[in-house]
Amino acid sequence: MAKNIMIQGTMSNAGKSLLAAGLCRIFKQDGYRVAPFKSQNMALNSFITEAGGEMGRAQVVQAEAAGVKPDVRMNPILLKPTTDVGSQVIVNGVAMGNMRAMEYYRRKREFIPQILEAYNGLAAENDIIVIEGAGSPAEINLKQQDIVNMGMAELVDAPVLLVGDIDRGGVFAQLYGTIALLEENERKRIKGTVVNKFRGDRAILQPGIDILEKICGVPVAGVIPYTHVDIDDEDSLSEKIENKEKGLINIAVVRLPRISNFTDFDVFSQYEGVSVRYASKPGELEGADMMILPGTKSTLGDMKWLRESGMEAMIKKLNFGGVPVFGVCGGYQMLGRRISDPENTEGGGEAAGMGLLDCETVFRSEKTRTRISGKIQSIGGFFSFLSDRDFSGYEIHMGETSIGGNVLSELDNGRADGSWKGNVCGSYVHGIFDSADISGEIVKALFRSKGLEYGAERTDRKSYKERQYKLLADNVRANLDMELIYKILRKEV
Repeated sequence: MAKNIMIQGTMSNAGKSLLAAGLCRIFKQDGYRVAPFKSQNMALNSFITEAGGEMGRAQVVQAEAAGVKPDVRMNPILLKPTTDVGSQVIVNGVAMGNMRAMEYYRRKREFIPQILEAYNGLAAENDIIVIEGAGSPAEINLKQQDIVNMGMAELVDAPVLLVGDIDRGGVFAQLYGTIALLEENERKRIKGTVVNKFRGDRAILQPGIDILEKICGVPVAGVIPYTHVDIDDEDSLSEKIENKEKGLINIAVVRLPRISNFTDFDVFSQYEGVSVRYASKPGELEGADMMILPGTKSTLGDMKWLRESGMEAMIKKLNFGGVPVFGVCGGYQMLGRRISDPENTEGGGEAAGMGLLDCETVFRSEKTRTRISGKIQSIGGFFSFLSDRDFSGYEIHMGETSIGGNVLSELDNGRADGSWKGNVCGSYVHGIFDSADISGEIVKALFRSKGLEYGAERTDRKSYKERQYKLLADNVRANLDMELIYKILRKEV
């Protein structure tokens, strides 16, 4: 049975996911079979495995860092918010329906058998399991029903590293306060603390570390510097969402209220001179060389927002002025003529789409979850340079779209996907930009449209991510007491 270690945080976005990914890569480098695990994740960035199951993106990243294929057992419960008080509940990769927050809170311990089955299956096949918590273990209003922080640690007898974010300020209060709010048996599980996202001279920090160790009774296992690594983020707390910097080429992604799978566009940031910005106001679209409508967990709701916020009018204005638009998944649906929900999948109703593509979407209760590959057909307009290019990725959506105009691509399974019209394209395929044959050609075309030549090499997404995982692991290994970490794994402390 595998040894385990759990990463908990003082708050959301303290850096748990990246630290877990870094440890996964370090253990892999050290010759161990390692797998990530998070019993319950809440995120709109998800992924479809080879087996057709849906799981959180953070555990996909950690699996890649560990050098193993993503497996839904690594994230047995995924919550995808549909409203401020409700989520779609996905268990072992399959959507079980929508639940309001209170209903799920009352019922979530019912999922413990599925959680343990998933964990034990991974533990039987690996040497080490790196477990990630969620939010903070000191959410005292949630502790009674906890299945993801100390509740999970107790279920599998896991030692805990507690991570605090110094970049937000008050890291000593974060760490001490979190520990102080825990029960005595929970405090005993914490074997070390980590100060994350540090900028500056560690010597200045040392007096605080000495006091923290004394009053908490556990060692500070590391002070990890703020690291600029380009790795997929879990959710809308991502710093990438806040980027407003302009480059030689500016790609504007519409920041929908229920934006999902925005990691689809990270690939463009790999290219020199390209800035990917997220726009939530019409004025923020100004100066865009290309606009992207991303996926969403609430297509009808976000279509209403597009219209009422003035974003739809601005997108159309810029598009008619020659700025190309590409929609993915929900964004593709919104580019069509009409969206309807007769089976109340998203709350019911219907709405006119933007009318930039000749297609219509009807929502169904059954969710499409599949990995696919295909070839873009001979197309015209701005994106004509993509004709005959191969791609691969995955579909994850509730709608069925009838294509009344030009078909974008043919899939290897014989189905058609997507639509194009002039300088507008739409596709259901997440990951369509990952191939350098797709993203690289788009970047080169955008440079040409401004009278520039893109001189740098096209970047393969997989190779690029491998370099980022190595950078992450190198930084964690250099600043974390790995001797202590291995002692914690062996339960010697």
